[in-house]
Amino acid sequence: MQTELSQKLGIEHAVFGFTPFPAVAAAISRAGGFGVLGAVRYTAPDELKRDLDWIEAHIDGRPYGLDVVMPAKKVEGVTEADVEAMIPEGHRRFVRDTLARHGVPELAEGEASGWRITGWMEQVARTQLDVAFEYPIRLLANALGSPPADVIARAHDQDVLVAALAGSARHARKHQEAGIDIVVAQGYEAGGHTGEIASMVLTPEVVDAVAPLPVLAAGGIGSGQQVAAAFTLGAQGVWLGSIWLTTTEADLHSPALTRKLLAAGSGDTVRSRALTGKPARQLRTEWTDAWDDPAGPGPLPMPLQGLLVAEAVSRIQKYEVDPLLGTPVGQIVGRMTSERSVQAVFDDLTRGFEQAVDRVNRIAGRSGQ
Repeated sequence: MQTELSQKLGIEHAVFGFTPFPAVAAAISRAGGFGVLGAVRYTAPDELKRDLDWIEAHIDGRPYGLDVVMPAKKVEGVTEADVEAMIPEGHRRFVRDTLARHGVPELAEGEASGWRITGWMEQVARTQLDVAFEYPIRLLANALGSPPADVIARAHDQDVLVAALAGSARHARKHQEAGIDIVVAQGYEAGGHTGEIASMVLTPEVVDAVAPLPVLAAGGIGSGQQVAAAFTLGAQGVWLGSIWLTTTEADLHSPALTRKLLAAGSGDTVRSRALTGKPARQLRTEWTDAWDDPAGPGPLPMPLQGLLVAEAVSRIQKYEVDPLLGTPVGQIVGRMTSERSVQAVFDDLTRGFEQAVDRVNRIAGRSGQ
């Protein structure tokens, strides 16, 4: 699964794997792909440093990258406390009532929430970058589009490629104008933040819009046949995230959540603002239904929603409250039917890719007769 971009980065397969788990990122790179560690969950620089140290010790010298979440425009002087103060009491009461209705226990006295979406805030993301640029990362990806111009310049000064996610050709052209090196065309099927255009439509539109800039196809990809399809649409690689959630290297800390993912079909996700305030595809649960119910207060904009629900999500996850328990995941969840190692996923991808290429070659051969 080689392309010009994979050759440039020195990787065997043009498969870029986004994951919040260091062990998964390292395994992806060791398997011949390109592991990308999601940084948004790191609230302290020392935590990120610890995990990057671990990756360095377990990646066998293979290349890897980091994914951050930061806006292109800088907002000065806004602290987390300032943002917290903007959350209406009615929304806090809605969270309390929803948790109480499902009997979700409180955290132990003095126990801090283990899930804080402060990584959406620019000052937090910048501290993550200060740490990351001390390591030999080869790629910096931003999930909210183009990062600020000074961040792009800093990355390029250190010979780090910059990627940005796009949900439309218009967004992709803006990334190109901003000096981005790689555009990730993320289709509607994808897990997490995603737009409204399906991958089959979006990928060739973005390829044409930003040529000759390399494009990675994302959203609804979890088989080698789909990788081959992305290449035929003009992509120079694929960006996979959801498929790694049920690998043996992933650390979800929740057997119940793993069971839900393995049992879910491709129609069991929903694009909801319940988690962060921006539309994000995730498992449909009674939690997402409550936030999407017109009778409720509705989600707050980012980053207010993420801060509002942080403790609630921690409690739901800790006590594995099944009706409310969910996670960001794409429609490809329907193919995630068993726990496999990262290497086993790659073996399946390469087999499926070879089968798809052979099939196309046979068709092309017949058509030429």
